[in-house]
Amino acid sequence: MRTNLKQIFLTGLAVIIPIGLTLYIIVFLIDTADSLLRVIPAKYHPDSVFGFRIPGLGIIFTVILIFISGLVTKSFFGRRIIQRGEELVEKVPFVGSIYQGIKKVSDGMLADRKTSFKKVVLVEFPRKGVYTIGFITGMPAGEIEKRSGQKCFGVFLPTTPNPTSGYLIMVPENELIIIDMSVEEALTYIISLGMVSSKEGLRKYEKLPHEMNREERQEERSEDG
Repeated sequence: MRTNLKQIFLTGLAVIIPIGLTLYIIVFLIDTADSLLRVIPAKYHPDSVFGFRIPGLGIIFTVILIFISGLVTKSFFGRRIIQRGEELVEKVPFVGSIYQGIKKVSDGMLADRKTSFKKVVLVEFPRKGVYTIGFITGMPAGEIEKRSGQKCFGVFLPTTPNPTSGYLIMVPENELIIIDMSVEEALTYIISLGMVSSKEGLRKYEKLPHEMNREERQEERSEDG
């Protein structure tokens, strides 16, 4: 009875936690976006105009503001204004370093990894016999190629669960193992700490080979042909 109650409780917890956190994040984002409307003068504030509060109006305002900012930045004069503004901000002590740090994080998070990465590979890292998923980013040229004396590829090794940070290493071509996995699948696998994979992969590796009994091993061999 105690075991059954524990299993029921854990099952309920597994359902409630994702739903609860999702709702909490949505409410938090709505409240944060609505707080941006405070910059509007009280006379023209939507709450004053309509006579009641409309939840989520701040999100619409934020989306419109982002879209307008994107249109302005895409134009020639808009880019010049943004560049000039960034140069002025960077010259401000302390504020400039904070802005640069935030900008680097933002650029890393918004980068299109699927188009910038070429292939998904396995690399022996951080030591021989241990493999890490990496992404080929290109071929280094110039002094790097000359000094290495062999054909190398630049490989980005993302950290988990945050793939926006990681290591850039130069790996000889003969030490790369290209795997049949899309960039999107590899990123999902990394972000999920290896818990989300293809159904086939999960089926095969539910148990390690040394944990299988003799019948399971024979069944596994027969299925693999």
